[in-house]
Amino acid sequence: MTLPIRGIDHLVLRIRDEKAMLAFYIEALGCELEKRQDELGLIQLRAGDALIDLVPVDGPLGRRGGPAPGREGHNLDHFCLRLAPFDEGAIREHLAVHGIEAGDTQRRYGAEGYGPSLYLQDPEGNTVELKGPPEAEA
Repeated sequence: MTLPIRGIDHLVLRIRDEKAMLAFYIEALGCELEKRQDELGLIQLRAGDALIDLVPVDGPLGRRGGPAPGREGHNLDHFCLRLAPFDEGAIREHLAVHGIEAGDTQRRYGAEGYGPSLYLQDPEGNTVELKGPPEAEA
């Protein structure tokens, strides 16, 4: 038997600065606030078909996870958000409005094959990859 995996449902980031992280993911990247569970210390953001969960380290869930993330130790290497369309100029212009610098666009392999992608960092040093469509669709 194999499991019928369809994609990523959600990922969870333990955070220190809720305000900066919400500004980055909602205002700069365009995620939507879907649900808050303040009694747990959980903020859920819609990212296409998936969720990005933010867990403040000083909340009930966050305290269970140990020390806060930082430049010297992360809870995650990176995660990738699939974009369609991938208009590099428009993406860079939009990020610049929010004071965000992204790395070079390169051809990288992802779940759908090779395509353009670039990396950037959120306010707490987590690496986010923005990935365009596979070459066959481009």
